[in-house]
This record gives sequence, structure tokens and C-alpha cells, in this order.
Amino acid sequence: MVPLTEVVEPVDYEEYVSSHPPGAEPGPLRQLLEFPSDDLELLLQERECTTIEPPDKLFRKWKPAALCSLRYQRYSTTQTPHNSERQREKQKGLVKQTFELDEAGIDRQDEQDDSKRHSVSLDDTPRGSWASSIFDLKNSTPDALLPSVLERTAAEDMDRRNAENRQQCRHADLLGLYPVPDEDEAVERCAIPEVPKEHSGQRIMVKCLALKFEIEIEPIFGSLALYDVREKKKISEDFHFDLNSDQMKSLLRPHSPHVAISTLARSTIFSITYPAPDIFLVIKLEKVLQQGDIGECCEPYMVMKESDSTKHKEKLEKLRAQAEQMCTRLGRYRMPFAWTAIHLLNIVSSVGGLDRSDSDSDTERKGTWNERKKKGFERMSVGEDMCNFTNFRPATLTVTNFFKQEGDRLSDEDLYKFLADMRRPSSVLRRLRPVTAQLKIDISPAPEAPHYCLSPELLHVKPYPDPRVRPTKEVLEFPARYVYTPHTTYRNLLYVYPQSVNFSSRQGSVRNIAVKVQFMAGEDPSQAMPVIFGKSSCAEFYEEAYTPVIYHNKSPEFYEEVKMKIPANLTDNHHLLFTFYHISCQPKQNTPLETPVGYTWIPLMQHGRLRTGSFSLPVSVEKPPPSYSVLTPDVQLPGMKWVDNHKGVFNVEVKAASSVHTQDPHLDKFFTLVYVLEEYSFPYRLKDVIITEANVEAELKASMAALKGALLDTCVRFLHQLMSKLILLIVHPPVIAGQIVNLGRAAFEAMALLVNQIHKNLEGNQDHHGRNNLLSSYIHYCFHLPTTEPLPPPPLHLVHAHTLLPFQSTLPSLCVVLLHEELALQWVVSTSTVREASLQQAWFFFQLMVKSMSHHLFLSSRLDLPRRQRFPDRFVDDIAALVCAISADIASRYHKDVELVERLNSSLAFFLNDLLSLMDRGFVFNLIRSYYKQVRLHTAQNPSSLTALRMDFIRIVCSHEHYVTLNLPCATLSPPASPSPSTSSTTSQSSAFSCHVQDQGVVSMFELSVPFRQQHFLSGLLLAELSLILEPDGEGMFFLHKKAISALHSLLCSHDADPRYTDPQVRSHIAQLYLPLIPIVMETLPQLHDFTDTSPQRVRHASALVDDSDPDNGTISQSVAMAIAGSPLPHSKAHPFTLPSVAGRQCSALSAECSRTLLVCFLWVWKNADAGLLERWVSDLSVPQINRLLDLLHLCLSCFEYKGKKALQRINSLTFKKSQDMKARLEEAILGTIGARQEMVRRCRERSPYGGQENVRWRKNVTHWRQNADRVDKSDFVTHLNAFTTNTMCYDMHLFHIVHKCLCVLLHQTVVMSELKESVLGGVLRVLLHSMAGNQSALFLQHCFSTQRALVYKFPEMLFEEDTELCADLCLRLLRHCSSSVSSVRSHASASLYLLMRQNFEIGNNFARVKMQVTMSLSSLVGTSTKFNEEHLRRSLKTILTYAEDDLELRDSPFPEQVQDLVFNLHMILTDTVKMKEHQQDPEMLIDLMYRIAKGYQNSPDLRLTWLQNMAGKHSERGNHAEAAHCLVHSAALVAEYLNMLEDCRYLPIGCVSFQSISSNVLEESAVSDDILSPEEEGICSGKYFSESGLVGLLEQAAASFNMAAMYEAINEVYKILCPIHEANRDFKKLASVHGKLQDAFNKVYNQRMFGTYFRVGFYGCRFGDLDEQEFVYKEPSITKLAEISHRLEVLATLIRFSFVHMVSMLSSAVYVSVTQAYLQITYVEPFFDTYELKERITYFDKNYNLRTFMYCTPFTLDGRAHGDLHEQYKRKTILTTSHAFPYIKTRINVIHKEEIILMPMEVAIEDMQKKTQELAFATHQDPADSKMLQMVLQGCVGTTVNQGPLEVAQVFLSEIPEDPKLFRHHNKLRLCFKDLTKRCEDALRKNKSLIGPDQKEYHRELERNYTKLREALFPLINRKIPQLYRQLPLNSLSRSSFRRVEC
Repeated sequence: MVPLTEVVEPVDYEEYVSSHPPGAEPGPLRQLLEFPSDDLELLLQERECTTIEPPDKLFRKWKPAALCSLRYQRYSTTQTPHNSERQREKQKGLVKQTFELDEAGIDRQDEQDDSKRHSVSLDDTPRGSWASSIFDLKNSTPDALLPSVLERTAAEDMDRRNAENRQQCRHADLLGLYPVPDEDEAVERCAIPEVPKEHSGQRIMVKCLALKFEIEIEPIFGSLALYDVREKKKISEDFHFDLNSDQMKSLLRPHSPHVAISTLARSTIFSITYPAPDIFLVIKLEKVLQQGDIGECCEPYMVMKESDSTKHKEKLEKLRAQAEQMCTRLGRYRMPFAWTAIHLLNIVSSVGGLDRSDSDSDTERKGTWNERKKKGFERMSVGEDMCNFTNFRPATLTVTNFFKQEGDRLSDEDLYKFLADMRRPSSVLRRLRPVTAQLKIDISPAPEAPHYCLSPELLHVKPYPDPRVRPTKEVLEFPARYVYTPHTTYRNLLYVYPQSVNFSSRQGSVRNIAVKVQFMAGEDPSQAMPVIFGKSSCAEFYEEAYTPVIYHNKSPEFYEEVKMKIPANLTDNHHLLFTFYHISCQPKQNTPLETPVGYTWIPLMQHGRLRTGSFSLPVSVEKPPPSYSVLTPDVQLPGMKWVDNHKGVFNVEVKAASSVHTQDPHLDKFFTLVYVLEEYSFPYRLKDVIITEANVEAELKASMAALKGALLDTCVRFLHQLMSKLILLIVHPPVIAGQIVNLGRAAFEAMALLVNQIHKNLEGNQDHHGRNNLLSSYIHYCFHLPTTEPLPPPPLHLVHAHTLLPFQSTLPSLCVVLLHEELALQWVVSTSTVREASLQQAWFFFQLMVKSMSHHLFLSSRLDLPRRQRFPDRFVDDIAALVCAISADIASRYHKDVELVERLNSSLAFFLNDLLSLMDRGFVFNLIRSYYKQVRLHTAQNPSSLTALRMDFIRIVCSHEHYVTLNLPCATLSPPASPSPSTSSTTSQSSAFSCHVQDQGVVSMFELSVPFRQQHFLSGLLLAELSLILEPDGEGMFFLHKKAISALHSLLCSHDADPRYTDPQVRSHIAQLYLPLIPIVMETLPQLHDFTDTSPQRVRHASALVDDSDPDNGTISQSVAMAIAGSPLPHSKAHPFTLPSVAGRQCSALSAECSRTLLVCFLWVWKNADAGLLERWVSDLSVPQINRLLDLLHLCLSCFEYKGKKALQRINSLTFKKSQDMKARLEEAILGTIGARQEMVRRCRERSPYGGQENVRWRKNVTHWRQNADRVDKSDFVTHLNAFTTNTMCYDMHLFHIVHKCLCVLLHQTVVMSELKESVLGGVLRVLLHSMAGNQSALFLQHCFSTQRALVYKFPEMLFEEDTELCADLCLRLLRHCSSSVSSVRSHASASLYLLMRQNFEIGNNFARVKMQVTMSLSSLVGTSTKFNEEHLRRSLKTILTYAEDDLELRDSPFPEQVQDLVFNLHMILTDTVKMKEHQQDPEMLIDLMYRIAKGYQNSPDLRLTWLQNMAGKHSERGNHAEAAHCLVHSAALVAEYLNMLEDCRYLPIGCVSFQSISSNVLEESAVSDDILSPEEEGICSGKYFSESGLVGLLEQAAASFNMAAMYEAINEVYKILCPIHEANRDFKKLASVHGKLQDAFNKVYNQRMFGTYFRVGFYGCRFGDLDEQEFVYKEPSITKLAEISHRLEVLATLIRFSFVHMVSMLSSAVYVSVTQAYLQITYVEPFFDTYELKERITYFDKNYNLRTFMYCTPFTLDGRAHGDLHEQYKRKTILTTSHAFPYIKTRINVIHKEEIILMPMEVAIEDMQKKTQELAFATHQDPADSKMLQMVLQGCVGTTVNQGPLEVAQVFLSEIPEDPKLFRHHNKLRLCFKDLTKRCEDALRKNKSLIGPDQKEYHRELERNYTKLREALFPLINRKIPQLYRQLPLNSLSRSSFRRVEC
């Protein structure tokens, strides 16, 4: 067995293919067997010419580009990446899915909108009673019933129908729905280089619209040019324009009779390569030469105005006449006039120097230069990043101020000073008087392909529809810095800049100097060539050009630019001739217009080179002698007179823009020597050396070695010609003197050094593999093997032009060397510097070799030969040696030079990838194996880095377009008898299509066995690397996870997108290449991100989530119930699938992104693999392995769950991936899985090549490369989002098909092997249930329900006879979908739920258990689901009822009635639970609803106990500790009741009766119903509280709550139940603790305590719904004022839903209640006790505990007033009786009985007097005494002036004996009350006397006087007796007939 760390020897590919012919089958598998015959093709691509005319006839000999292409390479990710556009194209036609998550969001939004628009109507309020619940349900509308659900169908037919339904609307490509692979990991990405083209910078168009002066007297000419002040360089040639009127132009017509249309251009296009803030557009104006200096000529323009034309009419006429005369005579000469400049930054920036309007793109801008300067001052320090000339708003400017030219300051240096001064605030130019004019120009970004455009050579640029239209000129740019772009078109321009001349020492009249410039082909004047470009409104070309004249200046400066189009072939006779003239401005007799005053010249060719640069030339007074042109003026010719004694008095600069002349001595020498060899023109003089046959070899080698000294920009500009000549010298060694001269080594060295130099200096022009774009485009488009066809030799003067022609071989040669063979040889034997340079740029030589090999195969017609015969053995050996050496370099240098090694690694991988298309593929496989051997030798030192290199390598190799064919997908896995299969062993197979695999070989197909890795060599390598990387004991393997998984994902995406592999049979064979991935992912399961887990723990360890409740517990979990009750406690979802962790193994967790991608790859393999093959493999799996597979499917469902459109809108796909990766790194550091040192070391290892950190200097271009992807347009993002949403909607359908395929495989094996049945069936159903639990589409869920129904139909025992957990979970899932907003989902869920009930009933199990499970599921659903909708669930319940009614088979059984009872109960609980959520802010209503829900669970002790505990928690939160204690007491009573049913323990309470002493309410917990389940039933009373310890815990919690409520007496009653339990358990520590707590409680009994305040609250109004006309007694905290509770209830009512709430004190009748209003009546009430009760309720606690009756009094009079005089004041006593006693488990209890007692005025007086007497007695006997309180009460009793005091009461009621005998006793009783009052007053006075001090004696005497007055006044009244009272009365007269009772 070969371990995975070693590479097996591959099969001999060519031998295998030849020995396994495809056979006669024409099926789709044929294309998997061999490469297509037309794989390689050679395309000839004509070079595109941008102009209509060719640049030059000589250069038409360029051959078309020879593009060697692989026809099928478009199927590879090398050039066709996986991007979002490609994904969207594949996703067209997807079926849109409906998701409940999105539909529910829309519904909720609609509900919110409706609630804003409409107030709550009466019908909207749910009633909540049992009767109304049934009524609502029966009148609701059911969903559509599913056809044939109630029919009995065979299981096979059911499966067949479900399978057919699942096949509908399936999308072919699984990965086409998944996000595209990460571009960062796409190392195989290798874009086709751009076609070489001429450089172009940022282009702006300038249009000159109008030029107008105040006076128009003569023609004015303008020119434009760009200047960079910072670089002090002119960066464009001049553009000349003429905006004169036709009248002005006619003045010059004699001098320009023929006007070319090219000179009429008024618009131009400037190119700016290096935008800078200091670029100015300089405008210069000239006029016709006239007498006078510049200032004099400008004066009329500065003084005269158009408005003064009548005033200066005569002067203007004189000036016009003078101008006409000058134009006639001097029209060919110009003089400087004025200039101005525009700062371009002000135009393109948002804060410009001119006003800008945002409403119009063509806004006209006006302003003087001073205004522009002021506003633009802030822009002085602007950086280059602000300069963008490609995207600014077009602007029209009107320039109004010009500066006159100064004759002595015309040079460029002076201009730079002026421009710099313009930007200063205190500019010197401000003080100058301007020339007033209006120049209107338009500046805008240039269009991409402008029409009617002329090139700098005046060629017509395409498109040019009409040659008669005024053109636009492209102006040649002179870049401020080097531009590294090769020449691709012909250009040969020369620019001459006369700068200055000094004739101060010249005798004679030499003042008005003009310089005539001519390009001479010879010395005869007739040989002046018409190559000088015209300016404006003139001919196209001239033979001479004149500089402007500065009047009366002997030493003038010039700014003239003379542009020439020079011929390609220059000789030694070509020269520039300068003739100096004195121009006579005034016409004089015998005085010529031009007087020659000097001559000088510049020979253009010297030693075969073009002469350019700056020259200081002497000027000859006389004409030059014959043959002067071959000499320079510096030579002292005899007999010639020179100005200033032969000194250099004339300064001129010559520049060339040429693709013919290199202007570099090293390149010139090399090209000249190549020319000499080509023409064999010996001897040849080269400067001072004579080139002969003897020394040409040495000189040529020396020139090649000297190429490294050439200027880089020159080498780049002539790169194509330079490389072509070097290749030519290699391919065609020259023959000199009959001997072959081998220049291969020298050429290879020169090429290597040149390529390396370009790479080092042009870092920014590289792709992400470090390949220079200039070099790669040369290989792709320009290189082809030199032809052997000889061209006719050109004449000697064409040396440069011919030398620069490409690839025509005219070298005298007797042999032809193949370039790829020579490169391989030279590379292998190279040493030192050359070898290092070639390694640095290995990609270049590899690509050159590959293209050479391809060309060679085409040109030699060797493509039809067997691959082993295509190339000689020597070359094959060189390749093997080269690969081995480079592999060794990679392995040995990776820790020294990371950047080089990664480049070398990818270059070698690309090379081998290319060789697979050209050479023996078995040989290339062995090269790959050789690479692995070399690299793995050093793996032990730094495994991560080298593993990353290997992953990049294998990913690039596997990106081959015929990757599938290379893996022999149709090969059988019979182990070969030898390393290469023999003929006998292979030919025994009938065909390569044999797909029958023996069962014993199935296992090996799913393992990385030796046969698998041999025959599927590349996929075996990839999967082996993946398996090794995913091993959990690796350190710092995060980035490797991503690399390996991304490589696999990219490959599978290629298969999905490949149109060659659409056939399912083909896909199944491709999937066989990845079958080992399934067990690999299964083994990796513990490391995968847990998508089912919401906690921070990411990895699926053994410590995965544990639910609050036991999984087997049938009760609702605490967290679920708290969620229902509105608790903010976090709820975490239980996960039933947790894997055991492997002991002693540290897990290396995969990030969420990596886990998701790995899972989708697993799903792809499972989807496309053959189902029969999978079944045979599964049949060999053990039960733990099958469970692991099920767990994997469970994770897949969680991973790809749909998150909703809103979630997708918040995701930025690019930054999301980065954040996930960084999060994983951060978690590793936080969790301590890696140390700080290890992290630092890993970061060092994971620099750019390995870790994805783009900080390495040489990869700067990667940032730019990725910016385009990050800078997403908004519309593109929306499009991408919509596509991704649709993808996700369809993706879950694929997921279900795949998961169902896996489940079917497992179920098939389950049926076959009964021993797996119990263990596998539950797992299968769990996966299915999990698929139903997520956010899935409607179609997905329909298939889920169909599968679930079939599964339950075939295996009902697993739900009803085994563990009940599955049944409960299934009920929960079905109920959840019964509340779906999608009707089709509800229909299927209702059908499934009904069939579940029916099957349960038919089996005969206890239906009560199922009812409990459904009830529990409903509680959990309502409490935890945010998408819950009551109306939808009501419709589903109605649907279930409809099914029960329509089920004919069971109509006569009790089943329909049981279903109806269950549905009605569910509906009632549903209504209350929904209302509970609505009343989260109303604590009383919330507790009431919880109470009702708990009461609904009276028959489910577990659920009732949970709800009681939830109520206790809610009470504790609000500080209602007494109510919380009673909830716990009820819980304990419930537990005691069921414990008593389980066993009879003498020390345990016998049930609820034992708790009566604590509360009389507790008896409601008695289990006496007929429907009560026995505790012995499974799942009943299984919670932790239904035990002795649970009971003890509940009682201890109750005691603690009573203690916090200060009800210490109740603690004693609780401990009376607890103590026997502790005594029975001999738990003396607990007993000691109990008695200690009792002692503390008893000691606190006498502390001051205040328990509660009670209020009656009445609700009136239909808007209150259930509460209408309901009365409650509210218990509020002690000392709660009436205003406080009124405010609280009013605010609550308003917040909930009642916008119109009124507080009223009394409602006499409901008639007055408005329908649209809601009324609250709140009254303070006091506990009411009968006389016999007061005997037992002695203490304060007794009077505030177990309260059921309350009383409040209402004063009234018979006429309707509340208060009146004493004799008419009545009082109504209202006695309320509540349903339960306070304190109870809720703080408000409804009133069940009301009794009213009406007191007559005398009875009211009796009560008042009794109350005063009691108060006085209390104040008198208070201990300790309170004198202030005593005096206050006493003053109220004895004060004679007190309104309605005792005296007034006695006078009203005792002054006369009542006439009504019934009032006699009241009269007597009142009399006795006054007697008692006087006695109490006397006692109080006595007490007060003992308490007061000396300062209160007078006050006491006043009290005594008042008492005496009161007693005297009362004496006659209280001593009068009624005689009738003392006679014998009948017995029945003793009744309380005087009291009128009214019972309500």
C-alpha cells in the first residue's frame, strides 16, 4: 500500500489509450477516451490598422499574427473564469420558487400598513371563550384538499409517483446555482494578453469656437499646447487653429492659394499619460509681421473698444489699410502677439477657478484671469490623485484676458516662470494691462472613437465617413516621463525647435531676423523635400518654414515648432538647412524683402544613426560650399566666413518620434550588425571599426552582451524587433566564411537578461502571476518561427527600416535550429547569472518553448504522428532534466525567496499543462511525479508552505481543458500487474466502456487506493492532497483548507459548465473520479462548521448544544415557555446530531465558507454518481458510518438553508468571504488553539503566495486587478442580487433531490438488511424532519411532505411503537407548516398531520399521548416562531376537520370526534397564546392569559407545571413575591398529587389537601378529571420536578418567596410539609436550616409590615372585547394611590390598542357607554369581614391573607347629588366577592358576586360616630403615646365649630324623636354612641394632660372648655329616652329589617 504522501507511478497513458480503442459505440462516452483530432489549431490574425491609409508602404510587409490556440481551451478556467456574468447566463430560465420567509415578510408589512390605516374594529378582537372559539373555527375556510390523500395506495406506487414529481422542473447544473469560486484562489487564471497597440493616455478634446477682439483689423492666428510646470516640459506638440473671418482670410489668399482641409481643423484631442495638477493649456496668438515692436502693435487692441468705433473711425480705417498693406507684402511672416493659459485642474475639479452650473453640461463659463486666480488659489496643493481627465463635466470657457508677448521673454523657461506665477496670489501678471479679447473654447473628455479624426501624421483615423468634413486632429503627446510601450505602428516624425540666435556681432542691417528651416535630401536647392507640416489655413506640406520675427532684435528668442514627416530611409546626404534672413518691414527701393544673413545645417545621419538633441551651431555668413552636407558646421572649412569667429551662435533642438530610429547606440549597433550579416555586406564601416568576416562574430556577441546597457524605454519601444532578431539568430545560425556560427548561447543570455531587466523595472505592468504583459503579448501575438523564404535584398540606405522588419530570414544559413530545442538545451546548460535570470522569468521561456513547439508541429505536419514520435529523444531528455532541476530549485529555495518560488512553481505548472496537449502524456505524468518527489523531500521542514505550492501546482495542471480525459474516467480499477499495463492484460477488456464493476472492487472505487490513483492520476493527486490537508492534526492549516477546497470546487464547476459533459451517463463517469471525496468528507465531519449551531462554538465537538430539557422529556422546554411568555432569555435550538469527539485529537476547524464549499462538492458527487454504485457501497458501511452519513446530510440541509431576500441584501459577497476568513483566524487565537509564536510563524509563512495577504511588493498589480471586482456598480449589484436570490430559491430543490437520493439509498439498504432498521430509520426521519424545519421553498416542502407520508406509511412503528421523540418532533414540524403563509404548504402539512393521526388511531395506541404531543408542539410553535400566523393555522385546523368529516372509512368510529376535540382545544390554546403576545405590556392581562393557558393544560401535568413556574418568574420580575410563592405552592401541590398516585409514602403530602393551610385556592390542582393520564404512562410526569427532590425544591423556593413578601406566618405552614420529609430522610442539616429560618421568620413577625392595596377596576365598552363589563379586584403594592393605578391602566390601555380611553368614577348604566369609546372605572376597596370572622382574624397578617370579600362605599342623595346635608346624606356599601382568595397566582381576580347595602342618613351618622370613637380610643391607648395625633383627633371631636362635627350631628338627629318607629332603635343607638364618645373624650383629655408640657397648658385648657361646652350641649339630647323602646317587642322584630340589601 503506497501512502498518500507518496505519488504512485501512473499508467502509461499512450499505451493504455492505444490498447483500449473506443470500439464501435458512437455514444456520448467516446469523447471521454481521447483528445479530439482538431484540438490544436493555428490562426493567422491580420494586424489591425487604426487608420484608413497604411502608415507606410514599406511596413506593409509585416506578417499577420500567428496565434496558436487550443480549440477547446475555452472550457478551461485558465482563460474562461467562473464569474457572476457567466453564472447569470446559465441561470436563465430558472423556475422561480416561493419561500414562506419572503411571503411572511410581505404579509407582516401589509398588516403593519393596514394597522396604520385602520383603527381596530369590533370584529378584529378575538373573543377567546370556548364557545366563540368553536364558532370561529367552524366558520373559517379550509385550504384546498389534496386529491387521493385518503385513498389507500401501495407503497411502490407512492414511491414511483413521488419520484416522478421530483424530476419535474429540475435545473441541470447544481453548481450553477452556487456562488462562483473565489477569484483570489484562481491561480490557474491566465487571461489572454491584450493586443499590442500604440500607447494612449487620458484624452481630452478641445474645440476652438470663436476668437473676437474689440477691433477687427487684421487676421490673428492661434496655437494650443500643453505644458507641465512641475516637470518643466512641453507635453504635446502644437495645434494651430484659424478663427478669422473670411474677410480677414482673404487678405492672405495670395500667400496660400491652396488650402488643405486638414489645416482647417478647429478641434483637437490631447493625450495625457501622467495627469498632474500643474498642467496648463497654453494659447499663443500671432499676427502678420508689421513695422513696430510688439508693444506698439498691441496698443490699439488695449486702448480702442468696439463701442468707440465712431470716435476712432478714421484711426481704424488707417489701421485696416496699413494691415492690408502688410498682409500683401509680409503675409508669409509672423510676429508674436499675445498669450494666455488655462489651468486644467480648475476645469476637471469640482471646485474650479470658474463658476460652474450643475444643470447643464455645456454651461458657458466666463471670468477674467484674476477671478480665476482668486477662486483657484485653494487648489495649489492639490495632489495628482485629484487629476482625472477622463471623467469630468464638459465645459465651455470664454477667456477674456490675454497677456502681450514680450520680445525678450519668449523662451520656454520664461513661459514656465509665468505659469508658476499665475498660481501665486500676488502675481506679477496682475499688474500687467491685458489685451482684451474673447476666446471661446470647449473642453470635454474625448469620445472613445471620434469621427473625422486625423492622426499626428494626418492619416484618416477610422471611422472617417466623409473626407470633406472639417477634421479633428490628434496631437502627439510628449510624455513627461517614460512610457513603456512597444511600437506597433509606423511613425517617423522629426521636431525642430529653433531657440535663439545671437547676431549682435554681425555687421550690417541684421535686426528683423527670420529663420527658414528646410529638410534637404541633397545640397541642391531643388532637393528641399515637402515634408514640413503646414499650420492653419494653408497647404498640408511645405518645403520650408519660417520662425516669427521680433522687430529690431539682433538676438531674438524663438518658440517655433517645426514638425516634419521624414522618410524611413535616410542617407548621409539628408540634412536640415537653416537660412537666416533680415526682413525689410518698410518697402524701400532696391531693398529686397529678404536678405540672407547666415547659413548653418545639421547632417541627420552620422555613423548610421539619426542625430537628435540640442545643438549650438556656428553660422556661416556665406553659402556653404559643395559637399557640405556630409560634414558638420563645427568643421572649420577653408575660405568660409563665420559669424562671431565660428562660435556657436544658433541654438536649436531636434527631437524625433520614430519607430524606425532607435536613437540608442547599443541597439543601433546590434541592428546594424544583424543587417550586415543579413546582407553579407563586408566590409562595413561602423564608426571607427571596419566590420569584416573575421570580427563580425565577436562584434555581434559583444553587441548582444552590451544590450543590457541600453535604455530600458528604448528597449521596450523596440521590444518586438529586438526579440525577433535574437530569435532569428538562434533559429538560423549565420554562415560566415563557410562556417556555421552558433550564436544560440549569446542570444539566449541576452534574451534572459533583457527579459529579467524588463520584469524588474516594470513591476506595475504584470498580472497576478508576475508575468509582464508586454512580454506575454509579444509571445501571443507577435512571435512565430522565422520563415525561410528570402526577401529581395533592399538597397543599403534602407538598413534601418529593413533591419526593423520582423522575422524575414535572409541570414545565409545551412541549417535550421528548432527554437524550443535550443532554448531547452541552453537553459539546462546555463549557469550563474544567466540561469538566475532565466529562473526569474521562467514563464517567458516556457511559453516561448510551447509556442515554438506548436508552430513546429504545424509547420512540419507532425500533428498526425503518435505523441512519442513528435519530438526527438534528446529534447525529451532536456525537458526532463529541466523540470527536475526547476523542481529541485522550488524545493530548496522556497524559504529564501518566496516570491521567486511561487512564480517558478506556477510557471512550471502552466508549462506541464501545455505539454499535456503536445507531448507524450504519460511522460508528462512522470514529470509531475518527479516534481512531487523533489518537493516532498523538503516537506518536513515547512509542510504548510510546500503544501500550498503543491496545491497551486496541481490546481493549474488540473485546469486542463481535457482534464477528464486525462483521468481515464472509463477505465476499470483492476490493479495492473506491472507499473505499465501489459498488452495482454489490457486487451482482454472488450471495450473501454465496460462499466460493470465487481462488488469487491466497489470499495476501492471509494478509496484512494493504488489502482485508483494510478488510473485516475490527476484526480487522485488532487484528492490525496485534499485528504492530507483536511487531516485534523495539522497546524495553521486554515489557508490550505481554502486552497484545496477551492481547487476542487473550481474543477466541479468546470464540469457543470462544460457542454461536452451534459449527458447523465457521462456525468456519472466523471463523478467516479471523485468518489473518494464522500468518505473524505465523512471523516472531516467533526471539523466542519456547525451551521445548526447559533452559539459562538463553531466546530461540531462533543460539547455541542445540550437542550434545557432532556431529549426524552415530553415537557415543553423552559426556554420555549419563557419565549412564549415574552421573556428575553436567549433560546438556543437543540441539535439532536452530535458527534463523539475523537480522543487525543485536536480538531482543526474549517471556516464556514470552506465547510459550505466542501459540502456542495460532496453533494455534486452524490448527485451525479451512479445510484446502483452508491447502494452497493452503502451496503458495506457499518451503522456508525451510516449515522455519520446521515449527520452529514443533516448538516448540508442547515448549511444551504435559505436566509431570505433581506438577509441577502445585507451581504457584500467579496468582503463577506474575507471577514469569514479573518473571523476564523481570530477565533483560533482567542480560543487558544494556536500560540502567539505559532501565529507569528504562520503569518511569516503565509505571505502573499500562501496566505492571501496582498502585501508583497512585487504583486502590487494584484490590488489593481481586484479593484475592478470590488468597485461594483449599484445596478450590477441589484442584478447580481436578484440572480443570487433566484439561485438560492432553486438550490434547495437540488439539495432535496440529492438528499432524497441518499435517503432512498439508505432506506433500500435498510429494507434489505433488517438489523440496520432500528438504527437507520430514526436517523433518516431526523434528516427529513430537519429538512422540513428550515426555510425552504414551497415546492421543496411539498416533496418533503410526500416523502414523509410515504415513510410513515411504510414504517409506522418507528413513530408509534418506538421512542416518542420522533413523533413529537414530526408534530412540531407539521404544525409549523400548518401556519405557513403559502396555501400549498398548508394543504400538504394538514394532510400529513391528519394522516399521522389516522395511522396512530388505526394502530390502536393511546390517543391521549398523541394529543399531548400535538398540544406541546403547538405551545412550542407559538412561543418560538416569529413567522407564526394565527389565521393561517386556523385554516389548517379547519382543513383537518374537513378531512375527518370526509373520511368515509372512519366515519362510524370515535376517531372523528376525538379529532374534533383535539382541534378545538388547540384552537383555544392558540387564541390565548396569540393574545398573550399582544399583551406583553399589560402585566395583568399577560398573567391572565398565562393562567388560562395553564388551565388549558390541566390534563397535562408537565405543561401545567411549566406554565406555573413561568408565572412565578413573571411575578418575581415585577416584585410580586406573594403571588410568585403561591405559584410555587400550586406547583408543589400538583407534584404532590401525582407523587401520591405513584406511591404512598407516609411522610409525603397526600395531595393538594395537605396544602389547604397555606391557601384555600390550592385544591384546584386535584387530579380528578376522567381524562387524566396515569403517571405510569411513558412521557407523563417525566420532568425533574416530579420527584421527591423536585417537591422539596419547589417548597423551599416557595418559602423563600414568602420571606421576600414578608408573609412570615405562611413560611411556617410550608415548613410543616417540608419537615416530615427531612425527618424521614434523617437530614438533620436541612432540619437545622429549616428551624433557623423559622426562628428568623418568627422574629420578624412583629416588624412593621404593609401588604397590599386593593382596587376594583371595571371595564366598559365593546372595544375591550373579552373584558367588556368585567370587574376585577386588583392587588397593588402597598400605599398605592388611586391616581397612580389610574394613570398606569390608562397608559397601558392606550399603548395596547385602545386609543380612546376615559377614566370615570361611576357608570350608572351601560346605556351611556359609547360604542366607539372605552371606559375604565377604578375604586379603592378594603377587605371586608363579618363579625364572626373578626374573632379569628386577629393579627395584621390575618386581616391581609386569604381575602375574598371587599367593600367600598358610595355616598349619594335621593336627588342624585353625591353629597348633601346630614339629614339627606345616604351611603351605599358594595361588597365584592372574588373567585379566589388573595394572594393568588395572579394579581387580579374577577368578581363573581356583588352585594349592596344602603344606609339611611341616621345609619350613616351612627357609622361616623362609631368611627370617631374608635379613632379616639386608638389614639388614647396607643403605645407609645403620640400627643400630636391625640390632640388632632380630640380637636376634631370636641371642636364646636367643626363643620358636620359631633355636635351638629346630634342636633340634627337627636333633637326630636323620629316619627317612624323603625328608626327608634337607630335613634337610641346614636344616643348611646354619643355617650360613648363623651366618655372617650374625657379619657383623652386626661391622657393629654399627662403628656403636655408647660407650653401647651393653655391649649389644653381650651380643649377642656370646648369639651365642657360639648357635654353641656349634648346632655339634654343624649339623656332623652324613647319610651316605646322599653316595652315588650315581638321576637321577629329583632331582625335587620331596617337594612335594605340588594344582591347583584
